[in-house]
Amino acid sequence: MALLHADFFSDVLGMSVNMDVILPQKTNGQIGMEGKGADGRYKTVYLLHGMSDDHTIWQRRTSIERYASKLGIAIVMPSTHLGFYTDTTYGMHYWTFISNELPRICREFFPQMSDKKEDTLAAGLSMGGYGAWKLGLGASDTFGAAAALSGALHIVEDMRRNSEDEHTREIFHGIFGEEKDLVGSDNDLMALADKLAESGKGLPRLYAWCGTEDFLYQGNLIAWEHVRKLGYDLTTEESKGDHQWKYWDAKIQDVLRWWLGTDMDLQ
Repeated sequence: MALLHADFFSDVLGMSVNMDVILPQKTNGQIGMEGKGADGRYKTVYLLHGMSDDHTIWQRRTSIERYASKLGIAIVMPSTHLGFYTDTTYGMHYWTFISNELPRICREFFPQMSDKKEDTLAAGLSMGGYGAWKLGLGASDTFGAAAALSGALHIVEDMRRNSEDEHTREIFHGIFGEEKDLVGSDNDLMALADKLAESGKGLPRLYAWCGTEDFLYQGNLIAWEHVRKLGYDLTTEESKGDHQWKYWDAKIQDVLRWWLGTDMDLQ
């Protein structure tokens, strides 16, 4: 695999931003590492970080490069700060960046990346799980599948749950506005799922895992039931666990196998 660190300018955000990118490379001589080349254009995963993290976190906390190497796929890991992948009320257009500008830039920088939605997955943890499902539901022409690990899938409930903490309340209000502005908007995943289902357009494949001891578990159950009733192709898993990287490192392997339809051992 090749690991590239990219610093580039976003016209949408009006500032320089960062992403790390893993690209397939066929190799034969790496000790303890199998390098598989891509067959045709690269299938690509946009792998999103959580609230406290940045574009480096998946490499620092998991073996994502090793997993991708065995599959011959590309991984894009952008930094989007604490913006919940949303065009915020304070004027930072993180949604427009992640859903539109970033895929276009990546395909310009790396023309071997496939532009087919069936070859493009959005995945992430916690806040990034919210962002991943939002990409699947709100940018389904680009992202054919979306996977959330411990995702903040019921964002309205998350806002209510954090309303007593002044600092977190200010963050949520700065991003989404008041609760009345969030409910039913395109930032509300339940409303976004309704809108896409009613549009008659093709629906993305969805995946979610959440630990039963996770503070986001009950919100996940509500979200899972909601999209199932709408007819989405949804795969869900739950197991004992809370909000920790040891679970996300294990489950991202399941996400990749689910997306690619393989039972390959990635260890």
